[in-house]
Amino acid sequence: MKIESAEFVTSSTDWFKCPLPQNPEFAFIGRSNVGKSSLINLLVGRKNLAKTSSTPGKTQTINHFLINRSWNLVDLPGYGYAAVSRSSRQAWGKMIEQYLMKRENLYCTFVLLDSRVPPQKSDFDFITWMGEQSLPIAVILTKSDKLKQHELAISKKTIEGKLLEQWETLPPLFVTSAEKKTGRKELLEFISNSLTENR
Repeated sequence: MKIESAEFVTSSTDWFKCPLPQNPEFAFIGRSNVGKSSLINLLVGRKNLAKTSSTPGKTQTINHFLINRSWNLVDLPGYGYAAVSRSSRQAWGKMIEQYLMKRENLYCTFVLLDSRVPPQKSDFDFITWMGEQSLPIAVILTKSDKLKQHELAISKKTIEGKLLEQWETLPPLFVTSAEKKTGRKELLEFISNSLTENR
């Protein structure tokens, strides 16, 4: 897939304020500071489409971007640590849950995991919940350039083993690096195939 256009559409504070469900959607979510904005920018070939920040928890709304005037990329608030109040995190949780369960045009949610960090309870609680709701997911390991090849292989095997404790079949898993531009082709191919299969 070639990205010919990518434009910001709107930020929503609730799922029912999102754009009309006319286009297929692919959502991105992960713990704060997992490198989500950098990955989104890599994917669409733009430096500043999604705002990057050194402050965890910067994304606090559901952000819609229209890609190739045909499908939506959705940047969801991070879960886990963020330098905000507990009530704000609880509000995000409800907003995210309602979006994921009620958004009829959501094709897949990409769950981002930091390849450098051991499996976190918050990640697998979220992944398990997605499975219980029969919501389609794919897993993305970010920041792979920060690890040596054997370290990355161990990280990947550890995460797959943890997933197999709950899943009979592993969800699609991608290894990425915004720094090295790794994984972009594979992700876009996955999205392209999903769009073709669901026509």
